[in-house]
Amino acid sequence: MTVKLPDNVDMIIKALHSAGYEAYVVGGCTRDSIMGLKPDDWDITTSALPRQVKEVFSSYHIIETGIKHGTVTVIADGMPVEITTYRIDGEYTDNRHPNEVRFTRTLREDLSRRDFTINAICFSSEEGITDKFGGISDIQKKCVRCIGEPSERFNEDALRILRALRFASVLEFEIEEKTAEAIHIHRALLKNIAVERISAEFNKLLVGNGVGDILRKYRDVFAVFIPEIEPMFDFDQRNYHHYLDVWEHTVKVVENSDANKSSRLAALFHDIGKPATFALDENGVGHFKGHAKQSEITARKILNRLRCDGATISEVCTLVLHHDDDITPRRPLLKRWLGRYGETGLRRLIDLKRADNLAQSEEWRDRLTTLAECEKIIDEIIAEGECFSLKTLAVNGRDLMALGIPSGERIGKVLNELLSAVLDGKLENEKDALLKYAEKLK
Repeated sequence: MTVKLPDNVDMIIKALHSAGYEAYVVGGCTRDSIMGLKPDDWDITTSALPRQVKEVFSSYHIIETGIKHGTVTVIADGMPVEITTYRIDGEYTDNRHPNEVRFTRTLREDLSRRDFTINAICFSSEEGITDKFGGISDIQKKCVRCIGEPSERFNEDALRILRALRFASVLEFEIEEKTAEAIHIHRALLKNIAVERISAEFNKLLVGNGVGDILRKYRDVFAVFIPEIEPMFDFDQRNYHHYLDVWEHTVKVVENSDANKSSRLAALFHDIGKPATFALDENGVGHFKGHAKQSEITARKILNRLRCDGATISEVCTLVLHHDDDITPRRPLLKRWLGRYGETGLRRLIDLKRADNLAQSEEWRDRLTTLAECEKIIDEIIAEGECFSLKTLAVNGRDLMALGIPSGERIGKVLNELLSAVLDGKLENEKDALLKYAEKLK
């Protein structure tokens, strides 16, 4: 078993070895390489102290990334490589950062402070693999396991709770029994973690192929920072369209959705307003009038609290608000939808509606054929370059001003009337025809 190192990373390790120090790549880069995945970045652990690292690479651009905690970044061939001195962490009083660190000359002591066995595997081209805590075995078993006592690891850094769930979701691993038990026991520690860090881990977790299993088994953990999901747990919908409670239905929709952040967040929140809008009719059938709007309001509140960016909030809330709208396979209507939401937005809305329908009772999955027909027409509209927005209209504001139409609100109104005429099939999207029609409107 070996790891293919980039030339600049291999050079850094060999330079440290030549200066008399130990050095290895460690963490996610080693784990991913062993699994045949491409690492996002490369981290090095070494026996050299930060000042000694700076001496070895004095001719390189160096950034003192976290000099207090022993980390120096060396820019080699334009790529930043973090080099961290072997260290032992001091006491953690905020459940996130050690109050102090102490440097050590022993690799094992450095590795013993890390989170999971799969992240404590080292490699150098001269010495090969160094695996002191059974990380390779756990990779083979597809297992996420804490190094040492799980409760200690999570009390040191509560974000490790979400990191464990993220690794299990993305890598499709199981969480080892004692580690899983400690996650449930110490879940409230997540209240001490900055929402930005929680949001970053949660978004990565959501796009994993194993997300459904994690949402089912660890719903109590997610309720710590999204308490609004709790009313969905075990909530009987009492409706013949549904064979699952609200939470189980939601999990299936997430599983069936495209693996991108906006789609998965929209899937997670699309029915979060159902418990608040539930009502029984005279036949004992459950209904959720206005649940899409309530879900959008709640989703916006959650996403703002999690400090999501404005573009994501806007896209997710639009998907949630319109997930129950009827989309029919009629060309003029689909062009209007395209004009309103753009190609990506409309395709994601159709994807959400498909995922929603797949998570309903089998005899009510009648929308799947309709949605497939809509996608076929959208493909044709895009392939043929048909007009569906002001941007794709054959005339613009300057053309109308040349006709003598005053700039400002009137220009916008005429452009929209021209677009409507094209979408309704009254006019071809051809410049001369549009200008002739505009003359009648001015």
